[in-house]
Formats: sequence, C-alpha cells, structure tokens
Amino acid sequence: MYAAFITQHGPATDIRYGEVPRPVPGPTDVLVDVAAVSVNPVDTFVRSGLFRTPLPFPFVIGRDLVGTVAEAGPGAPGFAPGDRVWSNSLGHGGRQGPTAEQAVVPADRLYHLPPGVDGPGAVAVVHPAATAHLALFAHGGLRAGETVLVAGGGGNVGGALVVLAAEAGARVVATASAADADHCRDLGATEVLDYRAPDLTDRIRAACPGGVDVHLDTSGTNDLATAVDLLAPRGRIVLLAGARSRPELPAGQLYMKDGSICGFVISHARTDELAEAAGTVNRLLAAGRLRARALENLPLDAAAETHRRLEKGGLNGRRVVLRPDL
Repeated sequence: MYAAFITQHGPATDIRYGEVPRPVPGPTDVLVDVAAVSVNPVDTFVRSGLFRTPLPFPFVIGRDLVGTVAEAGPGAPGFAPGDRVWSNSLGHGGRQGPTAEQAVVPADRLYHLPPGVDGPGAVAVVHPAATAHLALFAHGGLRAGETVLVAGGGGNVGGALVVLAAEAGARVVATASAADADHCRDLGATEVLDYRAPDLTDRIRAACPGGVDVHLDTSGTNDLATAVDLLAPRGRIVLLAGARSRPELPAGQLYMKDGSICGFVISHARTDELAEAAGTVNRLLAAGRLRARALENLPLDAAAETHRRLEKGGLNGRRVVLRPDL
C-alpha cells in the first residue's frame, strides 16, 4: 500500500511517499480503510522529535483518521466491516500513524462516526475538539456558570473551546481578531475582545468582574503574570500550547488566590478520557455544532508540503485533509 512515512526524526523534507507493507491487525485491533486524515501541529512535533515518543521506523506519520472498517479482530467487539469510524490518537506511543491507504487502530481508540456526518469534515475537527474537551473538563474542571477566557477563539482549538464551554453552560469571553468576532459569537462566546487592543487586559477585567475561572491561551504565549492577575479565587490556568515558551510564574499571587496551573498534551490522555471526549465530539458532530471553517482536500503525497506550510507560518485557519482517493 502507499503511505507517507519517515525513517528518522527530521525536517518535513524527510517525509517520503511510497509503498510500505500493509498493516496486520492483532486480536484487539481493527483494520481500517482510510478515507481521510488531518494534519495537526502535533504531527510536526512527533516527526521532528520535539515531542519524544516511541516510534517504529519506518514510521507512517499522522494522528487522526476517518474511514471504513475492513476487518475487526475477535477482541474488538462492536465493530464490523463497513462501519464508518474515526480515531484521533494514532501515531505515537509505538502506534503507526494513519497517513496511508489502510491503518490498524486499537479498538479502544476507535469510535463510530455518526450517521450522515461528512467524513473529511469530521476528521478536520476531532483532534481540536477532543483537545478542547480535555482542557476544559479533565484538566480545567469546568462547571456550569463559571467564566472561561479563551485567548485565540478564532482558531481551530479556540473555536472548539468556545463551543464546548458554551454548551456546558459557562460564560465564554474570547479574544480574537476583529474579523473573527462574529464567528466567535456564533460559536457561543458572550463577549469577544480584539486581541490587538492596547488595553486588552483592562477590557478582559471589565468583561470578567468576578475574575476568570478557567483561562486558556491557544496561542502558546502563556503570559502567566497577566493570566494569574486575571484569575478568580480558585481559578485554573490550563496550558495547552507553547512547547517552547518559558514564562515567569508569579507564584505568590497564584497561591494567594488558591489558583492552579495545569499543563497537558492530548498524547498523554488515557483511553477512558479519550472515549469520554469522543462521546461529546460525536454528539456535537451530529448536531452540526463542530465544523471546520475552511477545508482543503489534498492527496496523501502532499504530506511533506503540508508539514512545511504548517511549520512555516501555519495554515491561516484552514484545515488540511489528506485523502487516498485524490
């Protein structure tokens, strides 16, 4: 079969596209005919070696897939040939990625795609949405009625954070560009503030008179001095981006507020946490509440160029989906 793969950690130019042996599923695995895969920043971290994780070389790159079950092992109950499925946790921890014609997925990392949901559209959002779910609930402890600040509400993860927090009954204040303000409001933000405003911190403070209960910065800037200053008593800061950031921590102010800071990467999530997130993702997919703003469909052999574009300056809010049928 054809796949995009690497033989060692390195730059995007090291990604090869060619024939590799077809994967063989184990008794608790499901063999999936891949319909589409998405490309995420974490894919570049794994490929480059910035995020260290066991990889079998040659390593098929990628993380997320949507496809159709070709074969299910005896220890994979609930899956049958022809089922439409998705996964968002391949390509790390010794598992091959899905940027290929077929992929093997452990049954406890595979979920059914709701009827009528577009596959390429779904695979574009399952990773950001699951990241948002873990940030808000598994690590942020969000409760209905609390105030959430989403810095970067116009982005992929930021938009998912706004949707999930609003759905949970939180009051959502987002920062975004002026061009993204209406979009953030449509997703459920109560207030949207221009992140370029010179008095942004004062505007956030005015919009959150009781303080921020859960603070999330999708840009990875991680200005902890400002974030801690904005916290409500017992507020939580969840770090989910900015692998190279080195902010200063105002520890005294943090502990005086009974505040906390938690960092996480979705790669460390337990399978039960991923499954809980998948349930919410499927519900919102079926309701049409999760969707990519701009989707670009490319063939599998565009993987190297897509990684290069992502690392050079991002994709400007677009989600790239790689498909074997193109």
